[in-house]
Amino acid sequence: MTLSKIWFALRSGKNSKQTYYLRAYAKLLVPRAVLRWRLPRLLASIGQRTDSDVIAERTSYYCRLTEAQTFDSKIWNKHSREIRRQEMTSPKVYFLDAMATARWFPQQLRWILLSGDITFVPKLPCIVKSRPIADDNANSVLLRLNKVRHFIFVNDRKDFQSKKDMAVFRGKVRLKERRQAFLRMFAGEPRVNAGATDRQPSEWTREKMTIAQQLNYRYIMALEGNDVASNLKWVMSSNSIAVMPRPTYETWFMEGRLLPGVHYIEIKPDFSDLIEKMDYYSAHPDEAQRIIDNAHNFVAQFRNEKREQLISLAVMDRYLKVTNKQQPK
Repeated sequence: MTLSKIWFALRSGKNSKQTYYLRAYAKLLVPRAVLRWRLPRLLASIGQRTDSDVIAERTSYYCRLTEAQTFDSKIWNKHSREIRRQEMTSPKVYFLDAMATARWFPQQLRWILLSGDITFVPKLPCIVKSRPIADDNANSVLLRLNKVRHFIFVNDRKDFQSKKDMAVFRGKVRLKERRQAFLRMFAGEPRVNAGATDRQPSEWTREKMTIAQQLNYRYIMALEGNDVASNLKWVMSSNSIAVMPRPTYETWFMEGRLLPGVHYIEIKPDFSDLIEKMDYYSAHPDEAQRIIDNAHNFVAQFRNEKREQLISLAVMDRYLKVTNKQQPK
């Protein structure tokens, strides 16, 4: 690794993978019996909390399965065995994040984990990181997966007015048509510092930027790649504003609940009104600040780690009760 890569890794502002793996594997050392003993008490404690309505509502959002749903038990058994065997032999980030919740429950219960950027609704109920924003996505049950990459928040001390009146974008673009379309339009545009961090195509390649460097800009592009825009969480926790077309995928962050003009600046899918929107909000800083404040309030609901754990357990509990009930033969 070159000195420049070492410098960027230390200063990028992203979560440490080394620290993540140490903590994740340490959690696997906790005996299942201890977790099983604690689980009923934790689930029962939800009803006694002042935020119990919030927990119940978010649980229903992530897991839209109902007791009335049925599916072929033979197909379920076959697929759950095949997919779980594949996942269990690859103890990566998705597996570790899922097991941090699943280990609280009896080991014999059946569940399916689909790792990666999932942009479709599976035929069987599955645990996923991402799903399409749609009314018929009940089989996509969201857990907080790959959180080391996706859940980053910042403490931004620079106010909106003090930042550069420009937009910035850095990200991988290979095989990502929407990002390629954006760079075709704005690579070289004076008001937009846009560049790809992968090497192909080379004419779009620019130097990587740390999160701190990007926070010098008023507007930060949050463009979907394979699924969601992974930078959206830290952008919305900053004093810059996320700029993007209306999202089509969602994760534990509930992107489907974000409102244009309230939590972010919405632009057209073809990006043609980007400069116009930047000019408007730079001329109306009070409206820009309202968006920033609303974004901070939205992000705040994910900062309570104890509550996030309770919601994760409640989601898994609901999922397992539906998928492991007596199925029709």
